[in-house]
Amino acid sequence: MTEEEVILVNENDEVIGTMPKMEAHLQGKLHRAFSVFIFNSSGQLLLQQRAVDKYHSARKWTNTCCSHPKPEEETADAAVRRLDEEMGMQCRLTPVFNFCYQAEVGNGLIENEYDHVYFGTTDQLPHPNPEEVSAFRYIDMDELKADLTEHPENYTAWLRISFEQLLFHHNLLKPSFSFKP
Repeated sequence: MTEEEVILVNENDEVIGTMPKMEAHLQGKLHRAFSVFIFNSSGQLLLQQRAVDKYHSARKWTNTCCSHPKPEEETADAAVRRLDEEMGMQCRLTPVFNFCYQAEVGNGLIENEYDHVYFGTTDQLPHPNPEEVSAFRYIDMDELKADLTEHPENYTAWLRISFEQLLFHHNLLKPSFSFKP
């Protein structure tokens, strides 16, 4: 089995090559990623707790799902694929914003990602893959903001870093959460 590859990009998200995923994380190379945030019709965010055996950020709470598109795979298609693989959910996803971040995530690994963020709204309950997810919960954004401030160590670096943009866009789109897709 060949190792999964990530898409290396520059600061403008232009493809400059590919690299094995672990090598990219060991070297801290900038690569393309995505994060999916699913809200229910009440505007609560679906969080997942990463599985115990994840290669980094194990047991930390994070957004609904996240990963990397495969080479030659559209990022939007990868987001739909991983939402199903990780959370057992299907839902229409909308691109909302992008951000870049770099963070040490343990085990000598560095996340350096150009992250595409997608929102979705559904009241469908998840059926998480236990190899990816150890638990899930819905949370109000005000409660999440308070817990991120009080217990940042319980959350992934990318959720903490993107939270203010997430909150801004959530508040901007809040009226649409009351309508079922």
